[in-house]
Amino acid sequence: MFPAAFDYKAPASLDEALGILAERGDEAKVMAGGQSLIPLLKLRFASPALIVDIGRLPGLSGVTSDGDTIKVGALTRHVEIERSAEIRGLCPILAATAPQISDPLVRNLGTIGGSISHADPSGDWGSVMLALNAKFVVRSSKGERTIAAAEFFQGPFTTALAADEVLIEIRIPVVARSAGTYLKMERKVGDFATVGVAVQVSLSNGSIGKAGIGLTSVGPRNLKATAAEEALMGQAPSDEVIAAAARLAAEVAEPKSDVRGSAAYKKDMVRVFVQRGLRAAIKQAQEVRA
Repeated sequence: MFPAAFDYKAPASLDEALGILAERGDEAKVMAGGQSLIPLLKLRFASPALIVDIGRLPGLSGVTSDGDTIKVGALTRHVEIERSAEIRGLCPILAATAPQISDPLVRNLGTIGGSISHADPSGDWGSVMLALNAKFVVRSSKGERTIAAAEFFQGPFTTALAADEVLIEIRIPVVARSAGTYLKMERKVGDFATVGVAVQVSLSNGSIGKAGIGLTSVGPRNLKATAAEEALMGQAPSDEVIAAAARLAAEVAEPKSDVRGSAAYKKDMVRVFVQRGLRAAIKQAQEVRA
């Protein structure tokens, strides 16, 4: 199927893009790498009157850190994260997630900000950002604001972004002695997740200081397992504590039965993956120098 007719603009600056959105936001759709939007256009699940292509705007890609915060430009491509030795050192969960996103073609063209803004419940980055307690910097012609990841994802393909706003940067807090991983079950390489789990933990004096758990493909949006996170805080990382947190995380899941598996099976895979992820993340964090 061919897309419906639409106008196309490729602004030369972010200010120009925001001006276009201020004028035509309700009828416009922002495109970064196009790997999420183009399939929707071809299937006519989306039929915007205008495409605003920001994929080549300068200054909106790359990863930096000041020691307290990791800043990821919204136009950073998946492959940049996948190949970066610096990111493997700064934030291992990002490096663990990037190679699991779709296939090389999508990773070469797609952007982390585009994927997050698309807000597919089967999207991998959303769960990772929930686990990391990330914040998103968004901008419009009226100014800039910051949205916590836990408040950003509101439903299937629905976010807290206004029609005239663009996600420009992801900010991830740096926590001492922390580590994380992303586990994903898929029918074949490059497929959407049947179940995905992002886990991030930090250690303090031998106990779990903070924990973050995000769930993929088991609800109407990426889900944050808050009760499981709270149950882990301040606890010794024992098998019993890990198993109890995994059960709490599974209770948050709201999967549907389909050709990929029953709802009960998917909930149990959440439990299994959270348990595995916590053990792996805790082991990694224990190896980090204090």
